[in-house]
Amino acid sequence: QLHLVESGGGLVQPGGSLNLSCTASGTDLTHYHMAWRRQAPGQERELVTATPADGVGDIYYSDSVKGRFTISRSNAGDAVYLQMNNLKPEDTAVYYCEATYAFDQYWGQGIQVTVSS
Repeated sequence: QLHLVESGGGLVQPGGSLNLSCTASGTDLTHYHMAWRRQAPGQERELVTATPADGVGDIYYSDSVKGRFTISRSNAGDAVYLQMNNLKPEDTAVYYCEATYAFDQYWGQGIQVTVSS
């Protein structure tokens, strides 16, 4: 069982930046396919970005965040980050970290990101 924990959310003005972190009590996440999803009120959860396990394959970004968001992994492999720049009000949502290994999939509890002036 993998227990994912997100941190780094909060309230930011339009045009601002936030950096979300996802950890799993020191577990090496290198071999997991990692992703960030978000869910705005009244909307379905959507895939924002994903990075492949072991660095094999391409990183995916949704069109709505391409050029503004960056997913990365820590050098130790025990964390995944989402750097969010030039934030817009439409980025407001609960953001979830997701880890996939074979047929097992795990999610964090989610963290609120609010973009408002």
